[in-house]
Amino acid sequence: MLSDSKIPPVFPVGPVINLKQKPDEDEGIRRWLDNQPTSSVVFLCFGSWGSFKGEQVKEVAIALERSGYSFLWSLRPPMDVDFSSDYDYREEILPEGFLERTSGVGKVISWAPQLAVLSHPAVGGFISHCGWNSILESLWFGVPIAAWPMYAEHHFNAFEMVVEFGMAVDINMDSKMIVTCEDIERGIRQLMNGNEIRKKAKEMKEKSHITLMEHGSSYDFLGRLIDGIMHNSISTGT
Repeated sequence: MLSDSKIPPVFPVGPVINLKQKPDEDEGIRRWLDNQPTSSVVFLCFGSWGSFKGEQVKEVAIALERSGYSFLWSLRPPMDVDFSSDYDYREEILPEGFLERTSGVGKVISWAPQLAVLSHPAVGGFISHCGWNSILESLWFGVPIAAWPMYAEHHFNAFEMVVEFGMAVDINMDSKMIVTCEDIERGIRQLMNGNEIRKKAKEMKEKSHITLMEHGSSYDFLGRLIDGIMHNSISTGT
């Protein structure tokens, strides 16, 4: 607990993650993952607002195909094209024949149940925009990250993960430029072959779980927070 006489105390109670999943909403994706080897799948998801222009989508597709890794790609409609909600835009924006050529190793979807995917043992790496919830969920399940921040605090989060903590590799740290397929492929290979970041992600998973167990630091701080609320002593730090 951090405090002094002038400010209320701060209680570090994280990680705060909602682990509840809606039943059956991800059944098709789960079945596909069940058929993949352990830690073999690259998962790409860039949040609710994370979409690319068509040119960038093609670079990602080329990199995935060249890498040879299995992948699950949550691909939202590109922000520079207006599609109706019931239109399958994938054929329109992906390289010609991409879906057919990768049908045995990859799956492109419009939305992903991120928590369910990250918790699956087949997932070996996560290409992420580095939103805070995505980072927490990835580390909770011990999945290493390739950072591709897009806006706001994503860049700070990505810097911390890559530079400060060494628990991620970077694909792109400049959201204003088109990232080439060569750079993306390099990032994918570093992510999937990076034993050091995989080791650190696993260690953080274990620490995260321990801190929320009985007598763990977050468990104890949460109890102190509740006690403070019950006794109306939070504002004074007593």
